Amino acid sequence: MSRLLPQIDLAAFTAAPESPAGRELVRRVRDACRDPGFFYLSGHGVPAELDRAVMRVARRFFALPDEDKLALDIAASPHFRGYTPVGGELTKGAPDRREQLDVGAEEPAEPTRPDDPAWRRLRGPNQWPAALPEMRPIVLEWMSVMDRVGFSLLRAIALGLGQPADYFERYFTPRGDPHLKIIHYPPLDDAGSDQGVGMHHDSGLLSFVLQDDVGGLEVAHGGEILHAEPRPGTYVVNLGEMLQAATAGFLRATPHRVRSPRGGLSRLSIAYFFHPRLESVFEPIPLPKELARHAPGGQNADPSDPVFARFGENYLKIRLRSHPNVAAAHYR
Repeated sequence: MSRLLPQIDLAAFTAAPESPAGRELVRRVRDACRDPGFFYLSGHGVPAELDRAVMRVARRFFALPDEDKLALDIAASPHFRGYTPVGGELTKGAPDRREQLDVGAEEPAEPTRPDDPAWRRLRGPNQWPAALPEMRPIVLEWMSVMDRVGFSLLRAIALGLGQPADYFERYFTPRGDPHLKIIHYPPLDDAGSDQGVGMHHDSGLLSFVLQDDVGGLEVAHGGEILHAEPRPGTYVVNLGEMLQAATAGFLRATPHRVRSPRGGLSRLSIAYFFHPRLESVFEPIPLPKELARHAPGGQNADPSDPVFARFGENYLKIRLRSHPNVAAAHYR
């Protein structure tokens, strides 16, 4: 029997961080972020009806005619916002069997000069379906609420690393640069690859996944695969490579993948990447000695995939290799 992912209830920490229950939660969060680097989060305070609403509108989006979805082609956006059909995004050079809508903070394109770094072009407007006007307000409300969850969890992580609770908030001034993926995995036929998403690790700080009741998310850990089966009322949380690098590997950005659903089923999930501001440069976190001796180093084993200290560089690296059509159209 494979090991189960831990479950963390954030409510005690949110209510009273300095209470015995709050301090115990800090320890449990730190341990889960270190090993296995994935966990279920409950007690997050997000209304269940809001989760249901964002899942309902996601299902309605993927039920739209193809021409409505393709009108939001991500290749038209230098900001990597919009619709990607099945096979249109790559992981490790292989196409993923998923269709998705990518969304970020709602804002106008940031003015740039020719000598500005390319990552400054990542900010800009989203693309929304004209046939589904209720999608925009529901999705943006859910993202706003998830920001509050992200800050609460980051405060617990900071305390667990021996830092002030507001240690990471400097990277979100005046706000972060979040990324949302609304994802549909179609049923797998007998002839196709089962790569819903190939094995990879995330960038940034924290990732939150809201799943439907169809499984498929798998976590690589210690030579085995852990199954992140859906649990009602929870998000699956994992860490990005910026936290791994900043803690010299004390915290872990764990590889994971999604297998395409079988038996005529399809899978729906919403992944929220709680990202810092693109300009943020992550310096090594001064860990207490009792933690630092367990830090093996934070760089990826693959020398062709370095972790950059500036988040914008790190994030653009990942987006360019995942969406070569956007790279060819806007980043020559």
